[in-house]
Amino acid sequence: MSVNDPISDMLTRIRNAGMARNTETTMPATKILVAIAKILKEEGYIADFEVIEKRPQNLLRVALRYGPDKRHTIREIKRVSKPGLRVYAGRDAIPRVRSGLGIAIVSTPQGVLSGYEARRRGIGGEVLCTVW
Repeated sequence: MSVNDPISDMLTRIRNAGMARNTETTMPATKILVAIAKILKEEGYIADFEVIEKRPQNLLRVALRYGPDKRHTIREIKRVSKPGLRVYAGRDAIPRVRSGLGIAIVSTPQGVLSGYEARRRGIGGEVLCTVW
């Protein structure tokens, strides 16, 4: 199935799987989706991810993480920059999500980084999504 915006599709699949209390979800894998999953894992929002080699396209399996009260660790995951309206931010304008409780994921010339890491390196880029 062809998807116009694979990042939005990934975020929606994670959001829906969390609301349905599923343990994992799968989606077509791309380099940027794997980079986003890596950041989500490093920040503790998902338990794990793996790329499954398959024809004609690899699959990305994301294992979701839940707290002790069986609530999904991701309260809100939202796309910021969309195909119809790209949102770019300089190094000083990268958003702080919920006063530092959440993260922004930014696509920079040095790769896909969390907002905190992009500010630390002093680079800006396209704000892909926010998570908290």
